[in-house]
Amino acid sequence: MTDIAVSNHDGFNPWRFALYVCIAVVAGLFILPTVGITLAAFKPGDEIAAGDLWSLPNSLYLGNFTDVLANPWVKGYFVNTFLVAIPASLASIFLGFLAGWVFAKLPFKGSEAVFMLLISGIFFPPQVILIPLFKMFDRMGMIDTLWPMIIVHTALGIPICTLLMRNFFSAVPNALREAALVEGVSEWQVLTRIALPLSLPAVAVLATLQFTWIWNDFLWPLIFTQSEDVRTVMLGIVFLRGEYEVAWGAQGALALLSSLPTLVVFLFFQRYFIQGLTMGAVKG
Repeated sequence: MTDIAVSNHDGFNPWRFALYVCIAVVAGLFILPTVGITLAAFKPGDEIAAGDLWSLPNSLYLGNFTDVLANPWVKGYFVNTFLVAIPASLASIFLGFLAGWVFAKLPFKGSEAVFMLLISGIFFPPQVILIPLFKMFDRMGMIDTLWPMIIVHTALGIPICTLLMRNFFSAVPNALREAALVEGVSEWQVLTRIALPLSLPAVAVLATLQFTWIWNDFLWPLIFTQSEDVRTVMLGIVFLRGEYEVAWGAQGALALLSSLPTLVVFLFFQRYFIQGLTMGAVKG
């Protein structure tokens, strides 16, 4: 009887097979655009213009990458994107870290209401504030600079950073903080010497997600920039054109190059990132 049960358990399961098929289809739909971009990046323009996009290139053509790297504006695209993504990521994570600690360990009267109001920004559609923000930054003379993008990305990142950090700190025993305070340690030292090392997995998750979201953003650069000098890389891909036609190959090459920083960030934080995603999944 045991052998039969094991055999049935290890046999063909139609529901599991259907689930795997669905996962494969969804994964294929996500991968398909990347495949098309990769194929275009290694093909000359005349081969793409002939309508031969989805076939393998006749030869490994690297001219698109050399053209992109030789373009004087491309370096500026990457520099601008780093100047937006790094400060906005650090600022939103830092403010979310402080707010999460306050809401978790230093509650005050009405803190729950303030917390709910703050995290409601996660569900706030950014399209609603496009015109008000544009008018505000225009009056301040900040349009066509990097500052509006840094400010907006920082503000929009604070809710999700606060939510994750508050949930993480809520799971940290209060005895750790109380014991440190009894020993004469200040609240700031508790935060930097105890809370920060413990929260590295959560910070790694936020760093990876925030940097990726900001790096790949297209909406806010489109709204706040008007000249090549301040365009980010995602907007630069769209405006990268040939002399007489759209440079599909060059756009594909720049798209592949622009994905490298996010891959590097993920690989750098990979160990902590996986720990952060599995926080609370296993209980002792």
